[in-house]
Amino acid sequence: MADEKKEKKGFIKEFKEFISRGSVLDMAVGIIIGGAFTAIVKSLVEDIFTPILGMILAGINFKSLSITIPWGSKPQIYYGLFLEAVVTFLLTAFCVFLMIKAINKFRKKKEEEPEAPDPQIVLLTEIRDLLANGKTEEAAAKLEENNK
Repeated sequence: MADEKKEKKGFIKEFKEFISRGSVLDMAVGIIIGGAFTAIVKSLVEDIFTPILGMILAGINFKSLSITIPWGSKPQIYYGLFLEAVVTFLLTAFCVFLMIKAINKFRKKKEEEPEAPDPQIVLLTEIRDLLANGKTEEAAAKLEENNK
C-alpha cells in the first residue's frame, strides 16, 4: 500500500515536471496556432477556391456531389465533401511547406554570416604565427603596439 502511494506521488511529480517544460508549452502554442491556421485554409478552400472551381466546371457544387446507395434506407455518400477535405489538406500542407522553406532559408542565411573575430584573438593569432616562424622581434613589436 505504501509503495502504491509512493508510485502515485512519483507519477504526479513526473507529470508536473513534464508539463512545466518549455517544449510542452511551445507544442501547445503550436497546436493552437495550427488549429487557427487550419480554419483559415478551410475557409479559403470552401469559400473561395471550391466555388471558383465549381464555376469553371460548369456550376458544380462540390457539397452536393454524392452517390445514393440503392439498398437499405438509401444513405448518401458525399464524395464532394471528401474532395473538399482533400483540397483543404493539400493547401494546408503546401502552406506549411512554404513557411518551413522560408524559415530554413532565413536560418541558412543566418548561419552563413560569419561572426567577426575578436580583435584580441586576431592579434594573439598573429603573434603566435610570428613566434612559430621564429620572428620574435616582430611578435614583441606587435604586442608593444597593442599595449599603447
